[in-house]
Amino acid sequence: MVDYYQVLGVQREASPDDIKKAYRKLALRWHPDKNPDNKIEAERKFKELSEAYEVLSDANKRSLYDRYGKEGLTGNRGRGKGGDPFSFRNPEDVFREFFGGSDPFADFFVFWIVLCF
Repeated sequence: MVDYYQVLGVQREASPDDIKKAYRKLALRWHPDKNPDNKIEAERKFKELSEAYEVLSDANKRSLYDRYGKEGLTGNRGRGKGGDPFSFRNPEDVFREFFGGSDPFADFFVFWIVLCF
């Protein structure tokens, strides 16, 4: 089972600010646009990071996760198999929301284009 705290590389006692900083650093590193040579792995990792951030950055979801694990997010605690799975948002939407809709790589690409020409 995936441990969201391990995914973001933070302790269980991490503050919301620590979680935000960890997500920012890792999301920038693993964004698929920044890893064109390793796109499949980057997409998998980026999705995992976004899912972990979505849960740990929300006090209610984090509380459920801390008490019941990922199973607690399905609304299925102790009721056996079945039930509606917890639906996660698109990782790109989480990324855009976090970075305010701006493209954090725009400056990099502009620099690269200017450098090449």
